Order: sequence, then C-alpha cells, then structure tokens
Amino acid sequence: MTDCGCAKARRDLEEFLRNEICHTDASDIREHLAECDECTREALLARTLTETVQRACKETAPEELRAQVIARLRTATAH
Repeated sequence: MTDCGCAKARRDLEEFLRNEICHTDASDIREHLAECDECTREALLARTLTETVQRACKETAPEELRAQVIARLRTATAH
C-alpha cells in the first residue's frame, strides 16, 4: 500500500468515516492517518461532529420550536 497523501485523505474523509469507500482506498487512508497527525486531528474532529449531529437528530424538538419553524417555512414558501 502507498500513502495516499493529505489531499486525497481529506477529500475522501467523510466517505471513509461513514464506511462508504472501497476497501483499497480505506486502507490507504487508514495508513495515511497512522502517519499524519494533522489529518488524524481533522478526522477526529469530523468524527466528533458527525456523532454530535447524529445524537442531536435523534432528539425531538420542543413543540413551541416546531410550531415556529413550520410557521416560518409556510411563510417562506408562500412568497
């Protein structure tokens, strides 16, 4: 395997973190992350952000907030 480099690792990072990348590319990115502290930090940040958003999406918004959002959407789409 060869180090794919920072540009490719960063370009494919989201797909890598979601396991939506081919095995060969995933291996190359994994190898790169093992050697590159900067890309490893970026991957950790991306993983943390993804997990935080996933948790937030599982929560139910308060009814008052839901009503406000729906009212604004209706106003915006009426124009």
